[in-house]
Amino acid sequence: MVDVQAAVAAELDRIAPVIDELGALFADAGHELALVGGPVRDAMLGRRSNDLDLTTSARPEQTDKLLRAWGDAWWDMGRDFGTIGCRKGDWVVEVTTYRSESYDPGSRKPEVQYGDNLAGDLGRRDFTVNAMAVRLPGREIEDPYGGVLDLAHQVLRTPGTPEQSFSDDPLRMMRAARFAAQLGFTVDPAVRQAMTDMAERIEIISAERVRDELVKLVCAPHPRAGLSLLVETGLADRVLPELPALKLERDEHHRHKDVYEHTLTVLEQAIDLEPRLAERAGLPAGPDFVSRFAALMHDVGKPRTRRFVDDGTVTFHHHDVVGAKLTRKRMKALKFSNEQIEAVSDLVELHLRFHGYGSGEWTDSAVRRYVRDAGDQLERLHVLTRADCTTRNQRKADRLRRTYDDLEARIDRLAGEEELAAIRPDLDGNQIMAILDLAPGREVGQAYQFLLDLRLDNGPMSAEDATAALKEWWAAR
Repeated sequence: MVDVQAAVAAELDRIAPVIDELGALFADAGHELALVGGPVRDAMLGRRSNDLDLTTSARPEQTDKLLRAWGDAWWDMGRDFGTIGCRKGDWVVEVTTYRSESYDPGSRKPEVQYGDNLAGDLGRRDFTVNAMAVRLPGREIEDPYGGVLDLAHQVLRTPGTPEQSFSDDPLRMMRAARFAAQLGFTVDPAVRQAMTDMAERIEIISAERVRDELVKLVCAPHPRAGLSLLVETGLADRVLPELPALKLERDEHHRHKDVYEHTLTVLEQAIDLEPRLAERAGLPAGPDFVSRFAALMHDVGKPRTRRFVDDGTVTFHHHDVVGAKLTRKRMKALKFSNEQIEAVSDLVELHLRFHGYGSGEWTDSAVRRYVRDAGDQLERLHVLTRADCTTRNQRKADRLRRTYDDLEARIDRLAGEEELAAIRPDLDGNQIMAILDLAPGREVGQAYQFLLDLRLDNGPMSAEDATAALKEWWAAR
């Protein structure tokens, strides 16, 4: 455990230019101000951030006036919840009025009430490790609920009873799983029990808020811990039911894998391969939600496609296609963007394609089609396909790895020769219409697809050869 006193002192010294100025600014205006929640917790863990959360006795309109006099840019999207945001240089500050909030049993939106003291504000926080504050400008630490001790023991508890905390905001049940995934902490047994007993309360939370917590959990350093907690408490049945559905009863002959455990292992292996995405696809270093969620969802079609064969074996024919449909449906329900939905569902649908490669029997045409179908998700498909190998048979695992190495080498070779990522027919739509004397319409599209298939089968062609092939195809229709 980090030396808490030294860590906090060092972090407060680092952020002093911000907190000392703001503390004096609010004090001179007759208001209290305190650094609160995550920044205090992270300071005690020796973590650094330029995003600071503060709480104040000032009302939002007063906070807005003070921050406008201090910062470079401002926003008030959270005004209804008492929050005003500000940026100054590299610092991002959000200041929230002392408050309490709770949900009506039938409402999706919290009722916000402003408070008048710091102790009351800390008491309505989600967990004790987030219910600590540093008063400004004097820098006195407030820890009324034992957050420092819980940090030392790496345990998540609520300031009051977990039942009251989760009644105030049911999303906190998902936050418990998220913090378990982010911090590697265990969840207090009373908190776990309340999550189990109150799981159905999550259904009053908006899809957008559930989605945002799920993304944070999946992108955390230890997502298995958080996802397992969601499944074990029954929360996953309500927010991501496809995951617990993977806990299939194994057949008596154990002819197929534990799909649920396999899925979590694939997710962890995909995480290990994420540096490839930054290196080869030019994506930012760090967690990649699309590849992680595709790993999590890649086998969700198996429960619906499981069939027992007379010889005792089990099949999951077309679980890739069924899984893609289920993934698309779930992500739409959670209000993901169309771009994310298409990326993840495409990866789920394509995750088995490699297994048709055998020992390298694919023609160059088949390799081109693999690249075309993957499109801009090719690098993520490489990651998912490699991660999907969880066999304990080292010889088989090595063979699969070498075979995929061979496929990637062929893709790279063909890409260098033919610019695979930008495959187009050798004639465009205008040329097709001119050659065949056509007006825009379905026949032009059919001709375009013919030329694209020809391009995939044969590689690049000259304009003359493509024109001759097009005329021959047209005449033979």
